[in-house]
Amino acid sequence: MTTRRALLLGFGGLALAGGSYAGGALREARAQAGTRLFGQSSVIETDAGALEYAVVGYGAPLMMLHGAGGGFDQGLLLSGSIRERGLQIIVPSRFGYLQSAVPDDASPAHQADVLVELLDHLGIERLPVVGGSAGELPAAEFALRHPDRCSHLVLLVPAANLSGRDPVEFTAFQQNMVGAVLGSDWWFWLLSRVAPGQLTRALLATDPALLDQVSPRERQRAEITLDQLFPIGRKLDGLCNDGFWSGTPAPTAFDRIAVPVVQVRPVWHRRDRPYHGKPYSRRTTHDLPDRPAPLARPR
Repeated sequence: MTTRRALLLGFGGLALAGGSYAGGALREARAQAGTRLFGQSSVIETDAGALEYAVVGYGAPLMMLHGAGGGFDQGLLLSGSIRERGLQIIVPSRFGYLQSAVPDDASPAHQADVLVELLDHLGIERLPVVGGSAGELPAAEFALRHPDRCSHLVLLVPAANLSGRDPVEFTAFQQNMVGAVLGSDWWFWLLSRVAPGQLTRALLATDPALLDQVSPRERQRAEITLDQLFPIGRKLDGLCNDGFWSGTPAPTAFDRIAVPVVQVRPVWHRRDRPYHGKPYSRRTTHDLPDRPAPLARPR
């Protein structure tokens, strides 16, 4: 009896110590996320409410629209190599992410119109726009609705429903995982430590085995993209909005886009991705006007 009681007390002590360690580690992760985000952005008031944005670099301006689970921090990560070429990067947090509001009309078309207000605020007349993943939807609408403000459109790993079929398909396990992590910073943090591969597959729609086949820089970029989804609670409204519009048949008239268009897929997105990539690429290429043109490097 004494031995059993000692074992139970020992297990209880281990559980308490483990819980205390996890709680402290979670607080540390939140503090690090706060440090990463603090002081790097500004907020303006628009017709849609608050709009957060960051501006980095010097040179000709370019606007980067982040993907699902992002915010201006993800946009800065995605645009790192572009910034090295001598460009000024404008990175808004889209509707529902971090400090940006979610208006009643949170459609990609409305997001595109609000971005014009941001350019007016910054005194920028015209610039290239890059849309990453779910950011492709407002980027394409911006090019379509405001060609006088958009010089080029770049679609980076585009994700839109062009065939009446959601471009991302999940297994039941992945659906349960996504539901858990979207509802809790704790669950996201825990799974990112004990099952990062499953989160990579479920949230980045990327086979984690592919990360062993790419360059260290590409692998690090994928890992940082996953880490920067935290804190997930401050991005939940944006994720829900992106989930709705990515799964809804895209209303954008791609064939009417008048500016030059470029499509790009990073190496770790090109093979064995749970996106319906090939049908999507064929459909997008068919719908887009035949005017591809690379971005000119500023002189």
